[in-house]
Amino acid sequence: MFNKNKKSKTVSNSTSQSPSVNIINEGTKIKGNLHANSDIRVSGTIVGEAISKGKIILTNNGLVKGNVSSSDADIAGKVEGDVKVSSRLILRKEAIIDGNIFTKTLVVEEGAQINGTCKMGSDVKNLSQNNDADYAEETQLKGAKA
Repeated sequence: MFNKNKKSKTVSNSTSQSPSVNIINEGTKIKGNLHANSDIRVSGTIVGEAISKGKIILTNNGLVKGNVSSSDADIAGKVEGDVKVSSRLILRKEAIIDGNIFTKTLVVEEGAQINGTCKMGSDVKNLSQNNDADYAEETQLKGAKA
């Protein structure tokens, strides 16, 4: 009736790594720099830098008064500072960027506002370290060599 030869099932003590998201809800205001290893979703206000190794999602109610840096970003709110994205930046139709953009890939919906310069390409890390005068000089030198 009872089979003594059944293999017992062991439960693994290892925890599975599920993706985590840091959420700044509407009505929440943070003063200071926010650094995260995972994704950040902002519906409130950050007065300071928002830096993530993951993705930053800024909803249409979200506001960042400072620079934004991440590997990916999806922005529908307002950023008053530079946006540096090492991979893909999506600007939704409600997005307002009052600052410069540095990204590898840019997707812009009709209606999004960019009040600053936009520098793109695979060499974005070098571009983001230069100021506008340095970039203009590099562009002139490249044009003269061609």
